[in-house]
Amino acid sequence: MKRHCLAAAIAVLASGGARSETLLLGVNATLSGGGAIWGEGMLGAARAMADRVNEGGGVKIGDKTYTIDLKVYDDRYRPQDAVTAMDRLINDDGVKVVVGPMGSASTVATQARSTEAKVITLTMGFTPKAIGSALPYAFRPTITTTEFTGPQLAWVGAKLSPKRVRALLPNDETGQSVGASQKEAYKAIGVDLQLDFFDRERVDFVPVLTRILSQSDVLEIGGNSPTTAGLIIKQARELGYKGPILVTGGDVTAELVKVSGKQAAEGTYVHLPLDSGYAETAGYIRDFEAKYRKPVNGHNAFSFAGLQMLLEAMKRAGSVSDTTRIAAELEKVSAFPTIVGKAGWTGRERYGIDHQIDVPFYIGQIRDGVAVKVATCSYKSCE
Repeated sequence: MKRHCLAAAIAVLASGGARSETLLLGVNATLSGGGAIWGEGMLGAARAMADRVNEGGGVKIGDKTYTIDLKVYDDRYRPQDAVTAMDRLINDDGVKVVVGPMGSASTVATQARSTEAKVITLTMGFTPKAIGSALPYAFRPTITTTEFTGPQLAWVGAKLSPKRVRALLPNDETGQSVGASQKEAYKAIGVDLQLDFFDRERVDFVPVLTRILSQSDVLEIGGNSPTTAGLIIKQARELGYKGPILVTGGDVTAELVKVSGKQAAEGTYVHLPLDSGYAETAGYIRDFEAKYRKPVNGHNAFSFAGLQMLLEAMKRAGSVSDTTRIAAELEKVSAFPTIVGKAGWTGRERYGIDHQIDVPFYIGQIRDGVAVKVATCSYKSCE
C-alpha cells in the first residue's frame, strides 16, 4: 500500500508541473538479538534523516528535489543474513547507499557484493578490514577501538596502574579484531593483556569468570554488545569481584546499566562517543527522543552524522546515483558541521584510504547509572 501511495503522489506532483523524486536508502543492520540496540540506533538515524528531509519539502540535488524512502532488513547479527539482505537491497530494491552493515563479520561478508555493485556503505563494523584502498565505496562514520583504545588506555592506565588485565570477548570477527587492538594498546602502557573468548550466544559467564577473576586486577570487556557487557558485569559482581571494569568500546551505558543494575555498574569506565554538552548533539538527542520515544546512542548519532556528510557529497556531485562521483566528493568533506561536531575523514596511513571519520570522543565513568564525561580525546591523546 505504501508503494502505491508513494507512486500516486509522485504522479500527481508530476502532472502539476512540480516533480519530486525518491532517494532510496537501504538499512542493513541488526534489529533483533544481542546487538539490536545498536542496529535500532542505525535505523532510527535513517528514519530521523528521512523525516527531516521529507518534512522540510525534500533535498535539492542537481536540478531535482528528492524525498527519502527506506528499505530495511534485519541481519540478526548473522553474516549469512547480512549477505541475503545486501543481495535484496542491490538486486531487488536497486539501492545505491546502505546504512550498514553493523557488525564486523557482516561487513566483511558483504564487501564483495557492495563493492562490485558500487554501492556506498556507511558501516559500523569495527574490524580493520571494514575499509581500505580496495573498498572505495565503504566509509566508516564511527570511531573504532583501533582509533580510541590507545588514547583511552593511556589515560585510564595512568589512573589505575594495572598490572594484570584479562579481556573477555566474543569469538568472532568483531571479538578477534577488538582483541588485537586491545592487545596492542595495553602493550603500549606496559601491560601484557590476556584474551579470553566465548561463543557469541553465551549468557552464563560464571565458569569463565570464576577462572579469570582471581588472575586479574582489571577486567576488560570492550567489544561486547551492551546486553552481554551488562550480564558479564552483573555476574562478576555477584561472584564478589570488586576491581575496576573497563568497556573500551562501543556506546553501551544505557543497556549495560539496565541489565547489570546501577550498583554493579558503578565506577565502570566506558567509551563515551557523544558529548551531551555540545549544543548540536544535545539538540539532536532532545528532538529525537521527544519524537521517537527511544534513546540516542553512538550508532544512532554517528549514522546520522554520516548521512549528513553523504547528502552534502551528493549535492556536490549533483547526483544520487553516480556513486563513483559521490564517493569522491564524500572523501573530500572536511570540517563539516554535523550533530557530533565538525567532521572529516582520516585513515590513509592505517587503512590506505581516508574513509575513517575524524571527530573528538570522550571517556566516561558510570556514576549513579549515567556515564559522566571525565576526559576529552583526539586520536592522539586524552585530557
